[in-house]
Amino acid sequence: MDDLLAARALMGVSLAFHIVYATIGIGLPLLLMLAEGLALKTGDEEWHEVARRWIRPAAVLFAIGAVSGTILSFELGLLWPKFMVFAGPMIGLAFSMEGFAFFTEAIFLALYSYGEQRLSRRAQFLCTVPMVVASAISAVFVISANGWMNTPSGFRMVNGVASDIRPLVAFANQAWPHQAVHGTFAAYVATGFAMAGFYAADLLRGRKTTQVKKALTLSLAVGTLALPLMLVSGDWAAEALAEHQKAKLAAAEAHFKTMAAAPLVIGGWPDPETGTVRYAIKIPKLLSYLANGDANSVVQGLDAFPQGSTPDPRIVHPFFDLMVGSSFVMAVASGWFWWLRWREKEVTLKRGALILVLIAAPFGMIALESGWMVTEFGRQPWIIQGYLRTSEAVTPNGGLLLIFATFLLVYLALSVGILRLLLRPQGRGEEEEEVLHG
Repeated sequence: MDDLLAARALMGVSLAFHIVYATIGIGLPLLLMLAEGLALKTGDEEWHEVARRWIRPAAVLFAIGAVSGTILSFELGLLWPKFMVFAGPMIGLAFSMEGFAFFTEAIFLALYSYGEQRLSRRAQFLCTVPMVVASAISAVFVISANGWMNTPSGFRMVNGVASDIRPLVAFANQAWPHQAVHGTFAAYVATGFAMAGFYAADLLRGRKTTQVKKALTLSLAVGTLALPLMLVSGDWAAEALAEHQKAKLAAAEAHFKTMAAAPLVIGGWPDPETGTVRYAIKIPKLLSYLANGDANSVVQGLDAFPQGSTPDPRIVHPFFDLMVGSSFVMAVASGWFWWLRWREKEVTLKRGALILVLIAAPFGMIALESGWMVTEFGRQPWIIQGYLRTSEAVTPNGGLLLIFATFLLVYLALSVGILRLLLRPQGRGEEEEEVLHG
């Protein structure tokens, strides 16, 4: 592993773990707000108790997300110094504003967590509202920086140097709106299905309390309602790729040759040497229609770009298919659950439906991670699309393989510790309370 690959691997591992923590840090405040709102509206204390049981995972993941995000900020400067010199004036605003949103969320999370005895129920509910807003805004600001890497704007190149810098224009780059909307809904989907999976497992283990049923219903409702919004925003993102990031779209769709009436390629293995996709399912004219709204329109393939300047479809296309396929797994599981919920007039206890929800639980996070892979690998070999290659931005210092191995072990150990903490059995008093409520 050379230093470039080690740097990319270290950054990729750090991002992959951080995305999990940050995603739940975005989605869980929404669940808290909804549960507290239901408690306030209905007077049902169990909704409040459901919300209070989510404080520990919310606090733990918020803290870990803060630490892993800090590590990433150091890695940007240490691993990619030329990138920071070039991009810092443009993306610095987004990271600064993300810090303000982060601290806002931290303040109200602390007030909500420790205000049980001092704040009224209405005040506790109101504390969750800025948590939801701040967590979503935090994601929007960070995604702006990534969107700028895909569609850089807000500057002019003069003699090889970025000048006439306009941070607000850079912030509102072309990729930012669809990435921000799609990423936020994806976080709600991932959190909703992940939480639903935990409670489906509880029901399968025989813990058929009303709190578990309510928590499952609320979690899956959030995931289910956000799922079609995620798909619609994903279609918006695909249309934006067709206009502004044509090479990424070609790699994601394994579209090698520029042609009219281009087919949509599902599955298969791309072969760059022959320009074909083996074992794929092709739907005639559908890619042209989805990209341009015209089934006979021309869609640029990878052959339309200079050799060595396009992403590798062998990486981007499988991740793209995994992202899309994950959405259908979740749709089937949630559809069956809600059908039974409507027919039986209560939360279903049928083993098959609960097992399907449990199977679908990780696919929200799988879809989100896969989408991020499409975004990042789909930009290669550029770290700033069209201006700075990844190989040119990496640090000249060596020894990155040892650092990568060390951080990988640290992240794995950290994740194991977090899972043990979050899945730790409840105390005797809590179990007795659940039995009484059940």
